[in-house]
Order: sequence, then structure tokens, then C-alpha cells
Amino acid sequence: MSNIHSKPIAERIDWLLELAHRHGKAFSSPEAWLARERYLAEHPTAIAVLKCMDGRINIPVATNTPTGILMPFRNLGGMFDLGWPHLGEVLSHHVLRMTSTGRRVLILITYHWSKGNRLRGCAGFNYDTEAAIAHTREIRSQVEHIFGSGHGTVYPLVCGFETDDEALVIHGTDNTMLDLADISASDKTALEPRLDDLLPDMPIQMRADLLPLMHGNLEHIAQVREQARRNERILDVEHREWMICLGRGFDFLHTPNIALIIGPYSPDLADPLRKAAGIIEGNMKAGRIPDDGFLLLASVPYDEFGVDRARAELKSRFLSHFAAGVLSEEFDALAGKMFKHTAVLDWRSRSLELLDD
Repeated sequence: MSNIHSKPIAERIDWLLELAHRHGKAFSSPEAWLARERYLAEHPTAIAVLKCMDGRINIPVATNTPTGILMPFRNLGGMFDLGWPHLGEVLSHHVLRMTSTGRRVLILITYHWSKGNRLRGCAGFNYDTEAAIAHTREIRSQVEHIFGSGHGTVYPLVCGFETDDEALVIHGTDNTMLDLADISASDKTALEPRLDDLLPDMPIQMRADLLPLMHGNLEHIAQVREQARRNERILDVEHREWMICLGRGFDFLHTPNIALIIGPYSPDLADPLRKAAGIIEGNMKAGRIPDDGFLLLASVPYDEFGVDRARAELKSRFLSHFAAGVLSEEFDALAGKMFKHTAVLDWRSRSLELLDD
């Protein structure tokens, strides 16, 4: 994987499709299915995560949580507005579907930064962590406006993610914070009373279901630090993205500096597409990636065969056509190097299915 950026575009695309295939196969295996069912039986709180498209922000891995437990919402720059019609619709549908089965919903609203180098932070906020935190608080207020501020059923929780140690920072109700990077894995028994003090308004069951993520993060931090001690971990900050992803269903792409992922949420999709194209073009000009081509991948998930899948096909084709049009109009030379794939994703198996372009 380390030298995939330098491969010819055809090899990079083949590598990507194989990665998606392996992800779907692993997700739908009997072992993975049983692990998810057992986990949900023990921890019924539904957990959604609003996060940046950055491949380093891999919350399931960072918390040792089985794949498919956390519902992801990813967007370029980690910027969201619940006033966006589609985002509000998708999030509300998810919350209502969970609560109709008796489950509470915990929404992790994340920002990220690097303690070792400011430029390893979030480019979407121009590496301004305070601005990123302020944005997450705005989203938290929007969630409370929609679902209520009592937090009995839906709880919006602001979380930082420090990418050097891959450590979570939990923000409390009174502006206090719990930085898991400061806690030893051997002290995890102390987390429960500290979480009680930090989030006294969080339902007891929800706190109990948040704890496994925190315990898993402590174990993961220890692993990351051990890798760093052995010089087995490289902190790669250079932009080398060679693909633009538009839509949803890109969980298999939790890989740094591969893709620029744009969620289909903002009513102005042209703006993030222009920004993404500018980054790809800059990568080519700087020689960080070959200039033989880049990939545009559109994907839309579906839950059921028939009408739902047919609608996903039309939506994915629309996104693909729209993105190609924006790039052709404003990045003529770059558009000439574009390889385009359109897909739908079977949400039950996480299998990516290419459509005929």
C-alpha cells in the first residue's frame, strides 16, 4: 500500500476495487455478523459519527469497535449544517429508525488536530483547531434544536481526535475535557466515575455503551505508541490524493491521503468539488502523484432490492454526471485525465457494485 500513490492509474483503480471487495467480504462473513449481533445485544445504543473525510479519522479502528456498529457521516473538511435538506433528512431518518426499535442515539460530533505539527491538523479549517471546535458546538446546538435538549433519547457529544496518538478527547457538559491520551490503559477502571462526572445528563445505558469505545481507545493508543517506539509508524502529512469520491458508502477507504470524500449533503456540491479538483491538480503538478489520471467515484447505498436499489442507481448516476460536468467546465485539462466509475453499495453486505457508465 505504501507505494500505491506512484503506480499507474489503472493499477491504482484495480487496487481500490480489490480493497472494496475485501472489505465487503470481511463485513459479510459469519464471524463479523455474529460479532456485530453480540455487540449490539450488549450495547444497544445506536452511535453515529460526524467526521472529516480524512482517512486518518478511523473511529472504529481507534476504538477497537466491530465494523458496522458506528454509522458514519463524512464530508470534506468535516463541515456539516443540519439545515442542509439532504443531511437533515438522512440523519433524521437514521434517528427515527433507531428510536422506533427502542434504541437511544449517541451522535459523536468530531474534530481533529495533531499535537506534533499544526499542519497535520484539519485543512478544512485551515488548521485552526479552535474554529473546528466552535463548528462542532454549532452542530451540537443544531442537533438539540431538532431532537431536544433534554438528551433523554438523542445525545450530541463533541469529541476531539488527536491524530498522532489517535486519541479521543471527550468534551463534558461544563466545558471540561477528558483526554484519553493522558490515561494509562491500566487505569481504565477509573473511566466510569470520571465519565459520570463529565456527562451527568447522559442516560446511564448510554454512558455504559460509550465506555467500551473509550476502553478500546486506550488499548489502541498504547498500540500506536508502541509502533512509534519501534519506528514502525510513519506520520504522513503530504497530500497525495488521487481520487474524488462523491456520495456515501466509502468506509473501505479509511486510508490516509488516498481520497477526497464529499458527502452528498450540501446544497452546493460544486464548491467542494472545485476544492477537491484543485488539490488533485496540485498533487499532479508537484509530482506527488503521476499525472496519468485520477478517479472520480460516485456511490449511493441502498437497503433493499427493487425500488430502493433502482433509486440509488439513478442518484449515483446523477452525482457522477454532475461532478463530471463541474470538473469539465472549470478544470478542462484535469478533466481530460478523469477516469469515472459509478456504483451503488448494498448497505447490508457493504458490497460495492459498479454500474455501467
